[in-house]
Amino acid sequence: MSETEEALNVKHRETMYRLMISQLFYDGYKETAVSLAQILKPYPACPPSDRLFNIFQMGFKQEEEKKDEKDREVPKVNSYAPVGAGIDLEFETEVQTISAEAALYETCYVTAHKSPCRTARFHPTGQLVATGSDDCSIKILDVDRMLAKSATPVEVLAMETHQQQMENHPVIRTLYDHADEVMCLDFHPFSQILASGSRDCTLRFFEYSKPSVKKAYKSVQEAAPVRAVSFHPSGDYLTVGTEQPTLRLYDARTLQCYVGSNPQDQHKGPITGVHWSPNANLYTSCSKDGDIKVWDGVSSKCITTFRMAHQGQQVCSVFFSRNSKYILSSGKDSLVKLWELSTNRCLIVYTGAGATGKMEQRTQAVFNHTEDYVLFPDEKTTSLCCWDSRNAERQNLLALGHNGPVRALAHSPTGPAFISCSEDFRARFWYRKATTD
Repeated sequence: MSETEEALNVKHRETMYRLMISQLFYDGYKETAVSLAQILKPYPACPPSDRLFNIFQMGFKQEEEKKDEKDREVPKVNSYAPVGAGIDLEFETEVQTISAEAALYETCYVTAHKSPCRTARFHPTGQLVATGSDDCSIKILDVDRMLAKSATPVEVLAMETHQQQMENHPVIRTLYDHADEVMCLDFHPFSQILASGSRDCTLRFFEYSKPSVKKAYKSVQEAAPVRAVSFHPSGDYLTVGTEQPTLRLYDARTLQCYVGSNPQDQHKGPITGVHWSPNANLYTSCSKDGDIKVWDGVSSKCITTFRMAHQGQQVCSVFFSRNSKYILSSGKDSLVKLWELSTNRCLIVYTGAGATGKMEQRTQAVFNHTEDYVLFPDEKTTSLCCWDSRNAERQNLLALGHNGPVRALAHSPTGPAFISCSEDFRARFWYRKATTD
């Protein structure tokens, strides 16, 4: 921010405080107005005035017009429209939630790997979910089949033929092509392609539309374990974070690699998370160095750095809100934070997780599908913490039923469903059933 802009902001704040004092005098709160005036010492003195009220009236009218115009906008990059308007603290903080809190979800299906389950990702349509494991495998599960399985009586399932069991099985693909732990996954927004990163230092692309295919159709050999991947909303590019501090940007078609032109922009430690904004203007990254960085989506230049974002602890995850105005982050300090990009500051801190001890494993904080709630697993109790995203009010805990720390959490972008992945080798699919209303 330039000196001129800073001086203008100071002037505007002084004017705002003067108007507050004048309005208090006008409304008859003389003692409060005098007390505030003694603290702020405005000059010249503030006469009674209802100018602030009039400004508010005009501002609210303009805000409503702006909000109506925003609601009429049609998404241009990604055609998958999630439910609800999403979090937007610019317009309203007291919003009636339209979705169920996490404590009302139920386990509908459990799938097991042969080793700890480390990562999960939903398809943008919410119809598929992929899980990755320390056993080097990737499973792709059909959401409708999982729901159908949970709704079918046990006696009916027992009568199914082998062919019917194959046709109705929720796991539609099991992919084997990595030689070490699968650390990250992301679906292409439009094509039937899944990108995966592994501790074996490879980035692989699977075309999961073909049932017989178990291997990747193309891959990239990296110089370090691949920790994080995120497709550009158009699907043309893929941002990749590794154990090295330099972010990579790959052309998804040619696999040409690009890095930022300024080495000073890069992190100082291994990258733990990356995510593209839905409007494709920005992407964000986090690292073991404790910083969160925001990057220009065209030039790949770092435009903002939130240093020591989680009290110096490593940052575990970063996710953009649907309107691209906020970033949700989690850290090993067991805190979840909401960052506002327009002011470059932490707006809300969600507290209460990790009360029984410091986190040892990395995991993610996520929004639910309407962005009414923020979800984050508590490592020691293996329960799920849930907060109202707008006021950070704690909701009821959900016992996740895992026998080990939850290493990955992913919520459906389109419905009341999420998946939790744990060190106990299992991935649990959770759903809010309408019959429990």
